[in-house]
Amino acid sequence: MERFRVRGGAQLRGQVRVSGAKNSVLKLMAAALLAPGRSTISEVPDNLDVEIMSELLRRLGCGVQRDLPAATVTIDVPEQLGHQADYDLVRRMRASICVLGPLLVRTGEADVALPGGDAIGSRPLDLHMAGLVRLGASVENEHGFIVAKAQRLRGAGIWLDFPSVGATENLLMAAVLAEGHTVIDNAAREPEIVDLVAMLQQMGAKVDGAGTSTLEIEGVGGLTPTRHATVPDRIVAGTWAMAAAMTRGDITVTNAVPEHLEIALDKLATCGATVERRPDGFRVAMADRPRAVDAVTLPYPGFATDLLPMALALNAVAEGTAMVTENVYESRFMFVNELNRLGADIRTDGHHAVVRGRPSLSGAPVSAPDIRAGAGLVIAGLVADGVTTVSDIHHVDRGYPGFDEQLRALGADVVREADPDLFPIA
Repeated sequence: MERFRVRGGAQLRGQVRVSGAKNSVLKLMAAALLAPGRSTISEVPDNLDVEIMSELLRRLGCGVQRDLPAATVTIDVPEQLGHQADYDLVRRMRASICVLGPLLVRTGEADVALPGGDAIGSRPLDLHMAGLVRLGASVENEHGFIVAKAQRLRGAGIWLDFPSVGATENLLMAAVLAEGHTVIDNAAREPEIVDLVAMLQQMGAKVDGAGTSTLEIEGVGGLTPTRHATVPDRIVAGTWAMAAAMTRGDITVTNAVPEHLEIALDKLATCGATVERRPDGFRVAMADRPRAVDAVTLPYPGFATDLLPMALALNAVAEGTAMVTENVYESRFMFVNELNRLGADIRTDGHHAVVRGRPSLSGAPVSAPDIRAGAGLVIAGLVADGVTTVSDIHHVDRGYPGFDEQLRALGADVVREADPDLFPIA
């Protein structure tokens, strides 16, 4: 096990390129299951989640080859697929649940272990299961597995009580090969959903309404393999934008889509940053101490919950007091105690956090409870006096491949080292 050692005082400057979105590529890999033959996905980030999904697909009978220099993954899907996704893989990555819809519609049955993932709150699968029942499946929770069966799925009207990204993806992938017409109302609108729809359309699916709250799907008899480039990772891009403002730096982010970060970039402009949109991304520069800015997380196109840790860290060193509200995951504030160990003044009450800014933070040992909190703690360490060590960085590696290397290229003093606290003391 490793940790990051971060020495404070750096002003991040330079250019950084964003890779494909982790939250999209895993679903694109699952979508490949819908078409026998060879599909290739490019702009694939080099992280552990992609390897876990690759192994899951292999166990289902697929051939999977990763080309790291080319950032591609090639998936050879057989005519006859397995239908069981085992616990030892699914527990390590919640996105594994996205194979449920494709396996059910391809094989007539799917046994998928109940997933694990980041400890950021309850994320029940009721919407996935209820939607599949509407499509004609029988779905049970048996011995730690979701067991779904259907001789033939049929189109239906589905209303989601919450615009769940995962449920939208699973139901969409099941509906494209179902018989007849399906309407998913209150569907998620995230760019990753639009990306999935684009790949499905390339495969021959008939889907309308991507990017809106209503998806209409006309089932087809079969799909064909395709080649598709993953959408840029808006959360990683937003993290670099926040890091530029926090460290009073100047970062140009390439291979990014500013339209996917409208509210986040507007918040940075409000706190005093210079924000310039460019053809292949954007630039964020900050000359002075940022001003406090309120933030409220909501499903897309609202302020992304995955950027909440960075918003808290930014306000921790801002001038003034801010209110940050979390409306998506009830346990997203779990890492606040770690940020307060660095000297932040953050008090939480339910899904609200009051952040009183301080001129600087103070280095200390902290631990990353999840992907985004880990990134936020590393960046907070850059504006802390002295040295900060961030443990449990396997979380960070899942969402930010080469994070320490990119930080060093921007001028940070960050090293990866063995975590001595994980070894017994003689």
